[in-house]
Amino acid sequence: MASVTSLTASVHQRLAAALSAALPENADADPLLRRSDRADFQANGILALAKKAKANPRELATTVVARVENGGLIKDVEVSGPGFLNITVTDRAITENLAARAADGERLGVPYAQDAGTTVIDYAQPNVAKEMHVGHLRSAVIGDAVVQILEFTGETVVRRHHIGDWGTQFGMLIQYLIEHPHELDHEGGEVSGEEAMSNLNRLYKASRALFDSDEEFKTRARRRVVDLQAGDAETLALWQKFVDESKIYFYSVFDKLDMEIRDPDVVGESGYNDMLEETCRLLEESGVAVRSEGALCVFFDDVKGPDGKPVPLIVQKSDGGYGYAATDLSAIRDRVFSLKADTLLYVVDARQSLHFKMVFETARRAGWLNDGTKAEQLAFGTVLGKDGKPFKTREGETVRLVDLLDEAIDRATAVVREKAGKVGLSEEEIVENGRYVGIGAVKYADLSTSAVRDYKFDLDQMVSLNGDTSVYLQYAYARIQSILRKAGDARPAAHPELELAPAERALGLHLDQFGELLLDVAQSHEPHKLAAYLYQLASHLTTFYDQCQVLSDANAPEVVENRLFLVDLTARTLHRGMALLGIRTPERL
Repeated sequence: MASVTSLTASVHQRLAAALSAALPENADADPLLRRSDRADFQANGILALAKKAKANPRELATTVVARVENGGLIKDVEVSGPGFLNITVTDRAITENLAARAADGERLGVPYAQDAGTTVIDYAQPNVAKEMHVGHLRSAVIGDAVVQILEFTGETVVRRHHIGDWGTQFGMLIQYLIEHPHELDHEGGEVSGEEAMSNLNRLYKASRALFDSDEEFKTRARRRVVDLQAGDAETLALWQKFVDESKIYFYSVFDKLDMEIRDPDVVGESGYNDMLEETCRLLEESGVAVRSEGALCVFFDDVKGPDGKPVPLIVQKSDGGYGYAATDLSAIRDRVFSLKADTLLYVVDARQSLHFKMVFETARRAGWLNDGTKAEQLAFGTVLGKDGKPFKTREGETVRLVDLLDEAIDRATAVVREKAGKVGLSEEEIVENGRYVGIGAVKYADLSTSAVRDYKFDLDQMVSLNGDTSVYLQYAYARIQSILRKAGDARPAAHPELELAPAERALGLHLDQFGELLLDVAQSHEPHKLAAYLYQLASHLTTFYDQCQVLSDANAPEVVENRLFLVDLTARTLHRGMALLGIRTPERL
């Protein structure tokens, strides 16, 4: 089915036509339409146009009003103040528009983006042989939501998980495994994520202790790094064991986060190893990078150290080794020329902003990025504890991600269990809903904050039924499902002939904005706007419940059907919006 034109777009079109008729010399004038508390919409564009045309704004506004074609859409246009237009749409238009959305299945009338292309998004980047901690949370959660939203609006999305799977520490780990060959053996067949991480932790600590205390082992480990980079078969086979063991662990954590991570999308630093030499050659031959004290560097006029001297991007070290810059620039080449991406998105900690600024500028100078191919860092802030400081354990250690998620699930399960008797949940449902509520709470707390800002991790607030939380939204959805179950033979059905109460109008007008909101979020890569929209939707629903009883013998059958239609469409919009944020909506809660 075709997408549904929003009421905002339809009203905008009518006003633009009226403006063009009143001021032919300004045929492309924007009426500057927005939602308003004074009416359904307010148009503010006439003030600037009147100033430009040296006309009286109220007189111009009156002229425009006379030329507006209502066409069953617009009920009233009123001139306000110095020349604002307050516009009220008809109840019929609201209901008919919502009915068209309801008829459009899972898409709910949401249009596809007109300029859809191919985006490569780099997110969820853990390190091989290391535990995932709270710092890995935001990249995974924000990245997954952006992926879902972009795909829903028609973008071709290529996911990339740029795991840390290369470098000097692997010489130490591999050499230790050669000398202690059974450290990663699995006697009982399959191994859990926790067991895999336990094995890796034990091996890492043992190899590090030996590396720090035994000079001969340290020498052998450093030689092993050279073997790894040279592609020695035995060394690569052992390196692969570390990667495979780590993936068991990674996937178990991502599964707990209710995220799909596909093996072909995991392309770590090692995936670009064969491109590094050519990347450096291309940069040096083009003059983009120059040799400085033996290292291959790119300099920038606006990047200087505390001493005022230029701080370069080092692509190749003086000893011939490659740094992160060489890998990141090789990844850009691969994503632009092999994957044919129009947009490269990097969901990476804000503390790496300078690095990516220099990498992107280097790629532009080299011609790998241009007006048709852009790169953008979706920088995110830090997860803070209740004290406003970076989130740590009581012992001052970095919080393990799996511990944080388990605590959220335990806390949410207790909340669900407390309410379970009222809705008759089984133990299985309590456990399942506890997981959905707990993980949803963690994700929503992250996604309801602008990514670049820090946020406080407060589980008490996150699992609260009140306030701007995922539990509040999940409860709103479950409450609607309860009403629909109690409706008996009554079915949701739109009745455009009915007048709408103020709370029905407010709910309907907000539902109508879903499509435009999603396109805006997809373009700006700001999932917090979708979270804010859904919270406002649940708030409108609460007001609707307070003012408009859905199931009542005092209501005419068509009123019951129309209100069931409104809450059903609200539930479907909540379900779709929450799914795009990676959050489940239980049917009973």
